[in-house]
Amino acid sequence: MDKDILILAIESSCDETAAAVVKNGRDVLSNIISSQIATHRIYGGVVPEIASRKHIEAIDQVIDGALEEAGVNKQDIDAVAVTYGPGLVGALLVGLSEAKALAFALDKPLVPVHHIEGHIAANYIQNKCWEPPFVCLVVSGGHTHIVHIKDYDSFDILGRTRDDAAGEAMDKVARVLGLPYPGGPHIDRLAKEGDPQAINFPRVTLESGSYDFSFSGLKSAVLNYINRAEMLGEEIVAANVAAGFQQAVVDVLAEKAMRACQELNVKKFALAGGVSANSQLRAVMEKNCAQRGIEFCVPAPILCTDNAAMIGSAGYYEFIKGNTADMSLNAYPSLKLGER
Repeated sequence: MDKDILILAIESSCDETAAAVVKNGRDVLSNIISSQIATHRIYGGVVPEIASRKHIEAIDQVIDGALEEAGVNKQDIDAVAVTYGPGLVGALLVGLSEAKALAFALDKPLVPVHHIEGHIAANYIQNKCWEPPFVCLVVSGGHTHIVHIKDYDSFDILGRTRDDAAGEAMDKVARVLGLPYPGGPHIDRLAKEGDPQAINFPRVTLESGSYDFSFSGLKSAVLNYINRAEMLGEEIVAANVAAGFQQAVVDVLAEKAMRACQELNVKKFALAGGVSANSQLRAVMEKNCAQRGIEFCVPAPILCTDNAAMIGSAGYYEFIKGNTADMSLNAYPSLKLGER
């Protein structure tokens, strides 16, 4: 395609209101994020109704900021891409309604984007030479998947969590340790001060050969350890708890991800999702890939969290394949990866 394609992307699936302008799926001209973390921290987690109201308050300013930073106007945009699932239904509807209004008013195509496909596409921004096929470990607060990306819009889900996602388990353990929301970054920092071998928490691998995950039992083991220590009046070294818990999570993620690469004979591996910002996970996966001769990619931390640049990248590949929607497009809070 000779002409540059500019995608205005909107993301509002949870508690970040974000807009970006992305050129040709790889070049980020702007990426504006309005975070609600401070608002939700006092509740220990995201309150859906509050999240929706905050999106309404911020979305116009965020979009205007993205256009201004990119140095383009609305008429310069070739298409409007938007997250339509999965996520919180009220939050999704704010971004979707805004995107539909813009697409209609500007007479531009509307491009629906799956949130998890967006996280995967962040790797195309990080490494402009990165292309399918590859294996991707998607790790976030709501999702833990091992996915074989065969093409830009072709996904084979090898495994997924059967209960708590890795990020969800981190948030719950952090709460018990008295750490603020969101818990993942605080677990990561505290774990660096602890001994990962001091407490041997279980590694749940499920049945032989399975790529699925289960972190509920690990979470329960941590809670039981803390409750027992409190009942017996034993000292609880929070840093050791965080280090042992995090090590158990990373061990399981790494084992299954590397096994997937080996069994599929795939020599490219990527991380995606909020938990891929975890420093230990990044270091372990980079080391494992280097030892096996596997090319490794992980987005910069700003591209791991929810953002609109990743939606713009994924939206570009949907747009050039002709995958657009009309004004009847709705939000799908439980949308599965690969569904349309």
